[in-house]
Amino acid sequence: MKKVKLIYNPNSGEKRIANVLDDIIRIYQENNYTIIPYRLNKEEHISKAFLGVDDTYDHLLIAGGDGTVNMILNSMKEFDINVPIGILPTGTANDFANALNIPWDITEAVKCIINSIPQKIDIGKINDKYFINVASAGMFTDVSQKINPEFKNYIGRVSYYITGIEEALHLRKFKMKVNSEEVTYEGDMYLMLVFNGKTAGNLNLAYKAELDDGYLDVIIFKGMPIPKSIPILFNVLKGAHLEGYNENEILYFKTKKVRIECDDDLKTDVDGEKGPDFPLDIECIKDEIEILGFCK
Repeated sequence: MKKVKLIYNPNSGEKRIANVLDDIIRIYQENNYTIIPYRLNKEEHISKAFLGVDDTYDHLLIAGGDGTVNMILNSMKEFDINVPIGILPTGTANDFANALNIPWDITEAVKCIINSIPQKIDIGKINDKYFINVASAGMFTDVSQKINPEFKNYIGRVSYYITGIEEALHLRKFKMKVNSEEVTYEGDMYLMLVFNGKTAGNLNLAYKAELDDGYLDVIIFKGMPIPKSIPILFNVLKGAHLEGYNENEILYFKTKKVRIECDDDLKTDVDGEKGPDFPLDIECIKDEIEILGFCK
């Protein structure tokens, strides 16, 4: 029988995994897989999740949100584990699972993963860490870090919007330098996002992004007068597309590598978790991992 390691976060997304764990195991067993579960917890080092995992395993199955996927991705790189990954969207936002078009229904997601073949996709690298979905800095970018976990689990993705609106009421500009082969920019900005995926907080911002094209999608909301900026930012929060804005308002470009500098006291966020300090050297690592269940 083929072996699968299930690594799950029991606290993600209103502890959703608890209601579907038996169904996950049942479906795998019905398809002649031996599934070996590991429950993540703060008391044990992540390395324990990978004990015994080698190339005899068919794939890793990850159940959790973007932060959980990010942690496991970085651990896989650290421990040199190279097996395909399947992702079950049991977190709050599940932005990267959405980019993969993984079904929200977990039993359907499991069937989709089991019946697919591995496909290579890109990942991002920011300084010495990797990211699967988005690296960001500026307004809104540490929203997920500010939300109380119990509050986030209680009201789900709405908590992102509530905290985002609160942030929009206190606009602040940041001075930055951006250098890539395609674009050079020095000036003020409110928000910068570098996407490997397509969405952030379920807002479909990088709708031109492809997961296997060897490029990252960079979006910069430039500093502008408040009467002009507030309507734009609220339109973004409502999910409006970025078409129609000019380069003096929003800068959107694709790149393989970009360096970003900022002298202000500015935090970064990587897949919903605290990111590294500036300067940032960000690049796309093409075809770096294999994903199951990816439907274009």
